[in-house]
Amino acid sequence: MASSDSNPTDAFEYMLLEKDPDLYRTVFSGPSQTSPWINPSVLKLKHRIGRGPFGDVWIATHHQRTEDFDQYHEVAVKMLHPIKEDQLQIFSARFHEIFSKCQGLGNVCFLHGISTQNGRICIAMKFYEGSIGNKMARLKGGKLPLSEVLSVLEMLTGIQPWRGKSADEIYQLVVLKKEKPIFPCSLPPDIENVLSGCFEYDFRNRPLMKDILHAFESAKGADHDNIGWGNSENAMVDRITMPNRINWLHFKDKLQVGDKVRSRKLKNSCGPETMEIPDGTIVGIEDDGERDAYVLVRVHALHNPLKVRFSTVERVTYGFAAGDWVRLREEDKKRSQVGILHSIDRDGAVAVGLIGVDTPWKGNYSDLQMAEAYCVGQFVRLKASISSPRFEWQRKRGGLASTGRISQIHPNGLLVVKFPGKFNLGEVCSCLADPSEVEVVSFDKCEGIVKKYEHLEDFHWAVRPLFVAIGFLTAIKLGVFVGKSISRPRSRKVASISDQSGDYQQQHQQQVVQQSANAAWLPPPVANMFFGDSVGTSG
Repeated sequence: MASSDSNPTDAFEYMLLEKDPDLYRTVFSGPSQTSPWINPSVLKLKHRIGRGPFGDVWIATHHQRTEDFDQYHEVAVKMLHPIKEDQLQIFSARFHEIFSKCQGLGNVCFLHGISTQNGRICIAMKFYEGSIGNKMARLKGGKLPLSEVLSVLEMLTGIQPWRGKSADEIYQLVVLKKEKPIFPCSLPPDIENVLSGCFEYDFRNRPLMKDILHAFESAKGADHDNIGWGNSENAMVDRITMPNRINWLHFKDKLQVGDKVRSRKLKNSCGPETMEIPDGTIVGIEDDGERDAYVLVRVHALHNPLKVRFSTVERVTYGFAAGDWVRLREEDKKRSQVGILHSIDRDGAVAVGLIGVDTPWKGNYSDLQMAEAYCVGQFVRLKASISSPRFEWQRKRGGLASTGRISQIHPNGLLVVKFPGKFNLGEVCSCLADPSEVEVVSFDKCEGIVKKYEHLEDFHWAVRPLFVAIGFLTAIKLGVFVGKSISRPRSRKVASISDQSGDYQQQHQQQVVQQSANAAWLPPPVANMFFGDSVGTSG
C-alpha cells in the first residue's frame, strides 16, 4: 500500500435537516481518499477505554498535516489481536475494498484508516462521546426505541444474548445445538425475520445489510414500548413452528431474464432427484413488489413456460450453481481440494468455501470441476490411499479405518463425522474430516455378505452384541432340539417292545378266555377234540 500521513483537504460531517424538524441524518463531506493507510508515526495512542473479543479500544490522536496548518483529531482506535504475517496482506487488501465502499455512507461511523502499532493492526475511527450502553442506561426500560435501532438484539431488549452463561455453555448452545436466543414477543414480522436470520449458524443463510436496513426502515412506525417477553417457552415454540421463516440464501442472487435455472435441490440431498425444472431459461419476471415473486421459465419439450416462485429455482452458470460440491484442478497442500461453491457470477467468477483458508477462495469457473456430493446421514471412511489425514481419524482394533456417519457439514466443506459403531462409555465418538480424503460407503458398494455385515455394524455399536446374543440363543435352541431328536427314537423303541409284550400277554389271555367260553358250550368229548385235554369240564 502507498503510505501518506495527510489528506489534501479537511473531511467533516454535518447534520442535514429534512422536512420533519425531528428528523436529521448525518452526511459526510470530504475528498475521496485513495488509500486507507495511516503512517504509524502520526497515530499516538493515549489510553485504553475498552476491551472485546476481537481486541482492545484505545483513545488516540491522529495528526494530519496540510500545506497551511496541522490538525489533531481525537480518534477511537480498535487494536486487533495479532494475526499471522501471511494473512496481513489479505486483510489489508480486503480492508481497502471495504474502506472505499464506506466513504460517504450515512449511519456508518466515519473511518479514518488503518495502521499498525506494536505489530498489531489498528483501525482508526471517529471518536463519539458516550456509548450506546450509556444511552440505553438513561432510557426507560434500558432499551432503545425501535426507530433508533439498526443489524442488534441487546438494543431491542436491554439484555445481552446468552447473558449469565459461560463461554462453554454458549459454545454448546450455538455451535453444537444451533440454538438462537429468545426474541421479545410481538416484534414486527420483518424485524423478527432479520433478527432470526442474523443468528443463523451458517453465514450463507444470514440476510444482507440492505435486507436488515429495509426491515427496520419499514418498521419505524411500530410501537416498541408494547413489545415484551411474555412466556419464554411458548415464544420459543411459536418461533420454531412459524411457517413464514425466510431462508435468506434463496434471495441473495437476483435472477434476470435469460438466466439458466434448475429446480433448487432439497437441503442435505445428494442423490439424483426428479426435478420439475432440470434445465430451463427465464423468459419473464412478474415483479409485484414481493420478495418471492413469480418467474416464467421456458423448459425444453414444453409449449408454455412454467410459472414458479423465485425461491424454488437456482441459477446455473457454466454448469455450476451455488451449493454444488466442486474440486479445484490445482493442488495445494495448505488447503483442501474439495469444497462448496458459495457463488458464481455471470462472468464466471467463483467463490468456494475450502478447508485451510479463512475466507472463500476466489477464482474462475475454469479452475473447477464437479466433485462427489456429500450430505448429512451418509456413511464415509478414510480412503486407503490416505496415510496421514488432515484430522485424526477413528480406527478399529486392527488399525483399519472405521466407518462413520456425517452428522454436520460446515460452509467450507468440513465434515463432522460420528461413529455410532464404536462404543465409548455411552458417548458417540466423533471427528472432523476433509471431504477430499474420504469416500462414501453404502450396501451397494460392499462386496460379499461379510462386507455387508461389517457395514451393518457401523450403524450402531449394539449390532455386534445383538448378533452375538441372537447366535448364542439360536445355538442353545438348536442344541435342545437336537438333544430331543436323539432321545426320542430310543424312547419309542423301548415303548414299542413293551407294547409288543403287553399285546402278546393280552392276546394269550383273550385266547384262554375264548377257549374257556367255547368249551363251555360243547360236550366234553367234542371240546377235547378241538381244544385238547387242557379244557376242564364245567360242573
